[in-house]
Amino acid sequence: MSEHHLDIISLGWTPQAYRPVWQAMQRLTRERGADTPHQLWLLNHTPVFTQGRNGRAEHILAPGDIEVVAIDRGGQVTYHGPGQLMVYVLIDLKRLGIGIRSLVSRLEQAMVDTLAGYDIAAYAKRDAPGVYVDGDKIGSIGLRVSRGCSYHGLGLNVDMDLSPFSRIDPCGYHGLAMTQIAALGGPSDLATVAADLSHRLADQLGLTPRFYEDADMRLIG
Repeated sequence: MSEHHLDIISLGWTPQAYRPVWQAMQRLTRERGADTPHQLWLLNHTPVFTQGRNGRAEHILAPGDIEVVAIDRGGQVTYHGPGQLMVYVLIDLKRLGIGIRSLVSRLEQAMVDTLAGYDIAAYAKRDAPGVYVDGDKIGSIGLRVSRGCSYHGLGLNVDMDLSPFSRIDPCGYHGLAMTQIAALGGPSDLATVAADLSHRLADQLGLTPRFYEDADMRLIG
């Protein structure tokens, strides 16, 4: 049965445009049935700023040639780009028996545990969701819950150009510095980090992982 499984679906590591993946998440959540598996989608994006439902225009300082997309997750503005691991978390929270705060804590802990495996000491903040290293942000979380099911998810900085973050107030915090795994002595390969984080996420959710590779057309074709 799919009840106790987590389908971990890689969309490959060629950067994907944001909008088609967002629309696919919405569609799956809208059409989800009682037997639809819990899923994680793994990918990275072409450059984009996403502005959450609580976002304020003054936090977008100088977007330049990078598109700003107003979306339906919580939170403020952030940046996605090549070399940042995105994990979209498509979970039936009602079926799993957890709430949104518990999900956020589990996502944070999975990132912290993954980074600990690279000898990177990271931590979460109760008042500012995400994961930090020495005050710099390395992992972000933004979610939407509809019909008791989550979508959107987390972004973990692996090996990317961090300069676009200077064009915004990341997550609404002016001057918040960003960091990434490769700069802290960890791996620079997205697939390696994705595999490690996926196992940690499955453990945190109490589910058995099932892996699907390079499933682009299955989801967004």
